[in-house]
Amino acid sequence: HQTTKQLQNLCCNLFKVDTCHKCQEGWEQNGPQCYYFSTDELTWEQAREKCRRDGADLVKIESEDEQSFLMQKLRDKMTKTEDRFWIGLTDSVTEGTWLWTDGTPLNESLTFWRKGEPDNRTEENADGEDCVRMGTKSGSGLKWWFDRSCKASQKSICEKSA
Repeated sequence: HQTTKQLQNLCCNLFKVDTCHKCQEGWEQNGPQCYYFSTDELTWEQAREKCRRDGADLVKIESEDEQSFLMQKLRDKMTKTEDRFWIGLTDSVTEGTWLWTDGTPLNESLTFWRKGEPDNRTEENADGEDCVRMGTKSGSGLKWWFDRSCKASQKSICEKSA
């Protein structure tokens, strides 16, 4: 699936072919995928539900290129340091077993955790931190994933095929 996505991405970007489907207004395109950066601050479950109503889901990051594209967009959209965005990754089923919303496990060779993350802190919520948000306003590099209580309110990124 990832190879297909990368190939479509390459063809769309390389040839700017008209066969590449377009995203609806308000969504941003990267290859064959469309992304919606929601400014509503919702819990992880609420954010996921909102994505699903639009025929999408919280974003599943499958390559360094995709992480780079998202980080570039977030740097423009974030207004402050804590202004991070939910992604479709959670360990709410089994602590320490990170799964994407489609049920696939996180590829441990392709992660973008900030140093010291995930830390499952319990200060904010006794249940710990089982959902993932990403982004930085001013930092460089790609390692900007943080775990957080799923009940916290954050902005979010939805993804669907063009």
